[in-house]
Amino acid sequence: MNPLFPVFLGLSLSMDAFAVSVALPFCVPSLTMSQICRVAGAFGLFQALMPLLGWGLGSLASKVIAPFDHWVAFVLLGFIGGKMVVEGLRKEEDCNSRSDPTSGWALLTLAVGTSIDALAVGFSFVALKLNVWSTVSIIGATTFICCWIGMVGGRQIGRFAGKRMEVAGGLVLIGIGLKILFEHLSM
Repeated sequence: MNPLFPVFLGLSLSMDAFAVSVALPFCVPSLTMSQICRVAGAFGLFQALMPLLGWGLGSLASKVIAPFDHWVAFVLLGFIGGKMVVEGLRKEEDCNSRSDPTSGWALLTLAVGTSIDALAVGFSFVALKLNVWSTVSIIGATTFICCWIGMVGGRQIGRFAGKRMEVAGGLVLIGIGLKILFEHLSM
């Protein structure tokens, strides 16, 4: 496995959290460093924990899915990547300015919601035979950095890239799924 694979996986998985991080400065007029670190930390933590949970559940079921694990990885990554592409192409919604999205239940909901795809990707870790601990650490760190950058430069990045980053991340996940499938079928 290419040593850069976990980095690309982390970048792909972090794109939906990054898109939310870019949008948050429009909802919270004057962000503090504490809010920025709290959001980036929550997103990074959940992006790391969810694939770990998926890997654990996938490991329990590995004997059952071993004969077709490459198809499972392909379908999960293709579905998640396709979902990210569709979400990236949708019209952006206005934010609800009545509550602070950088704390409490709002932040928890955003962190869990943006990391559900990472849970499904964790199932594919069994088929990929990755070093799980280093991979989830890289995913978490990558997400933290991307979200921190998104929050700090949100207004500028939002005007330039916007949801196109989520589309790019989705396309990368689809590509990874195709790579897994083709490598396994060519054996």
